[in-house]
Amino acid sequence: MSGDGSQYVSQQILGAGLVIAIDGPSGAGKSTIARLSAAELGTNFLNTGAMYRALTWYALQQHADLNDPAALTTLATTIPMQVEAVAHAPRILIEGRDVTRFLHGEEINSAVSQVSAIPGVREQMIARQRQIIQAAQASGRGIVAEGRDITTVVAPGADVKILLTASPEVREQRRAQQSGAGNDAVAARDLADSQVNNFTTPAPGVELLDSSDLDEQETMEAVVDMVGRTFRARQG
Repeated sequence: MSGDGSQYVSQQILGAGLVIAIDGPSGAGKSTIARLSAAELGTNFLNTGAMYRALTWYALQQHADLNDPAALTTLATTIPMQVEAVAHAPRILIEGRDVTRFLHGEEINSAVSQVSAIPGVREQMIARQRQIIQAAQASGRGIVAEGRDITTVVAPGADVKILLTASPEVREQRRAQQSGAGNDAVAARDLADSQVNNFTTPAPGVELLDSSDLDEQETMEAVVDMVGRTFRARQG
């Protein structure tokens, strides 16, 4: 890769407890790139979207009314969720059961935006996400965390903040390859998610990374380069 190489960067940041936040729209590849980057850098990994999916799965299992914000907020407060933020094998457990494999079914896909748009739900999930991030930071291991509002709401004080995007056409292709969703999936998710946050324009202090012409390896290398560059600059 360009620059000093991922192994060198991982050695540089060892013990620094860096928080790397990756934002972006549906189909941009946030989850994959964040997980690959975390594995390269030797940090923990947090997929915040998976937490909302797990809550949606739990709500459906509990036969909760998805049109009842108060009921869903209560579920978000009490859900017995455990997040294992390990880059090589991230898992979410509910009541001790690994539910990771259930989180990308069509039923979840069609309901998660509705659930995640509820202010009370977001408040509870964000509090949990911040606890996970703070624990990784305090341990010295650090974390790569991804999500549509991670750079502006969940972790605005992150050491490295990246808005990962790609053209709508590329994002549609990637989304379809990942889940078998139709070409309308990205546009529909964009419309729903835009009601909650702005994921198209980088906020102050957030670096834009357009991966339209990059493959996964190249995109991951670009993220690692950004981390190394930012860390060195802060070291003086």
